[in-house]
Amino acid sequence: MGSWATRVPAGHRAMGDLGPWGTWDGMTMSTMRFRQLDRIVELSAGRSICAQKRLMGTEDYLRDHFPKFPVMPGVLMLEALFQASMWLVLATDEFTKPAVMLKEARNVKFADFVEPGEVLMVTAHLQRRDGDLATLKVQGAVGDSTAVSGRMVIESYQVADRYPDRIDVDGFLRREMRRLLNGLQMAPAPC
Repeated sequence: MGSWATRVPAGHRAMGDLGPWGTWDGMTMSTMRFRQLDRIVELSAGRSICAQKRLMGTEDYLRDHFPKFPVMPGVLMLEALFQASMWLVLATDEFTKPAVMLKEARNVKFADFVEPGEVLMVTAHLQRRDGDLATLKVQGAVGDSTAVSGRMVIESYQVADRYPDRIDVDGFLRREMRRLLNGLQMAPAPC
């Protein structure tokens, strides 16, 4: 876990804040400090994804959540669902729209805890596409017990369509997100 810093090719200008993607100072891009997936088990573009997150007792936030009963915060379970959904949408669109954001989380239900040492199995199923919007049915389970479930509406777009002065960002995001996805698909099962 931790920040990634990726070297940006020479000749690219400073871009500043990239919203949910982090910041770009013209030399490096710092992104996704809290990766909530360890590996992607199965990815079927246009249909579904299954990914894993093993909660390690060394996660920084567990010191405060909660000191005598450490459990994965609900917002991070939701983030794991979003990250799996993001990878499914990116793969489905073949990275043509590399910026992906959560528009809505609907009917979210938290039903169980995720404790250190347990593996949260995250699934997302694509239900509908409407232009740049994707609706997904999402679930996180520990063994046979559902820990979190709901529906998400994800929006994907090209940064240059909204911010013409940031035209260089899309190509960079495509390359970087492909690299990160490849790493998740090649990752060994968490211990």
